[in-house]
Amino acid sequence: MPRSEISLDDIDHDLLAVLQRDADQTLSALGERIGLSPSAVQRRITRLKKHGVIARTVVELAPEATSDLILAVCVVTLDRESNERHERFQHRLLDAPEVQQVYMVSGDWDYVVVFATHGMAHHNEVTGRLLSDAPNVRRYTTLFVLKPVRTGNALPTRQAG
Repeated sequence: MPRSEISLDDIDHDLLAVLQRDADQTLSALGERIGLSPSAVQRRITRLKKHGVIARTVVELAPEATSDLILAVCVVTLDRESNERHERFQHRLLDAPEVQQVYMVSGDWDYVVVFATHGMAHHNEVTGRLLSDAPNVRRYTTLFVLKPVRTGNALPTRQAG
């Protein structure tokens, strides 16, 4: 759901920070953390979802749970640029379950793509299919993740200071 205008108060910011760290808590536990009753927490969560502030609730898997998992970051440059070519390239990546994140960026590269694959053979198959065989990819470089130092997707909800 697209985000509509909503004014967030301090309690909303606190609730969002707690949910981004661990959304698998009871309403009672959330309420204790932010000083609200469980029903008040539920009303706020419902409001935040309705206005598109909370996009979805997902389970984050531990990468170390799969011994052959390879994480790779690829930077990609397209051969020719147009809105249609960008849309085609993006759509190609969105359909692939191995693609974890895609960012259109400024600078010498057009995209940063994060892949999660099972072993080097799978990685080569995926990047071959999605990048090497793509009609509009000029070049790409792969950086293999040796050690995840910090992962996550929590966003700040207010400015520091």
